[in-house]
Amino acid sequence: MTRLEQTFTDLKSRDEKALVGFISAGDPNYDTSLAIATAMCESGLDILELGVPFSDPTSDGPAIQLGSARAIANGMTLARTLDMIRELRSRVETPIIVFSYYNPILAYGPDRFVTDAVAAGADGILLVDLPPDESEELAPFQNSDLSIIRLVAPTTPEDRTATLVANASGFVYLISRTGVTGKAGALDIDAIAGHASEVRRHTDLPICLGFGISTPDDVAALREHVDGLVIGSAFVRMIEATPDASDLPEQFASFVTDLKAATRSN
Repeated sequence: MTRLEQTFTDLKSRDEKALVGFISAGDPNYDTSLAIATAMCESGLDILELGVPFSDPTSDGPAIQLGSARAIANGMTLARTLDMIRELRSRVETPIIVFSYYNPILAYGPDRFVTDAVAAGADGILLVDLPPDESEELAPFQNSDLSIIRLVAPTTPEDRTATLVANASGFVYLISRTGVTGKAGALDIDAIAGHASEVRRHTDLPICLGFGISTPDDVAALREHVDGLVIGSAFVRMIEATPDASDLPEQFASFVTDLKAATRSN
């Protein structure tokens, strides 16, 4: 059983939902980012989504775009992201998902990336701009120990959803709304519940919901409809607010503790 499978199995036995947290690797710098990621995992985060900094993150809103830019300015690369995963794996057993656009991986070399990512201790890959139709491009990933996380949007037709999840593993990432990450505004819980039910008709994989979830109240309101909640921009904004704060890891640990409590049934 993989780390991801074991995580979801254990959570289900405790009637908890997965807390998935995103940060950009190397934001605001390598050492602080590593300390933040370690604190998050040690404070109850169930799955870490580690973003590879990229110059043109088209799916991301302003907060994550700025976080990626800060990391790049401090010399962060895909290779350094794998170094960070390797260091994290020596400290924690939390599943780690690599979130990336395809350009950095294409430049690195897909086969080389798969080999190095697995060796570093990564558990999955989420490529936001490489569809399953590009079967030749995906071959190195499909034949590896990396789970392939697929995104399903509110605008995805049901037949396309079936195609996406048939080529997925680990879990399905359900997008809560149209637009980019970090978009503000109330979430339509009824629409999300209906969409999650539709996706479940096509897969037995866990479903994790992301985009626009930022508070424990959001997590509590949505937990019954999905298997996990993804928080990204809210974490990245904490770095943006005080990038030089010496207690950033402690701030993250406290926030993770509050978010994780909301994933549990009362």
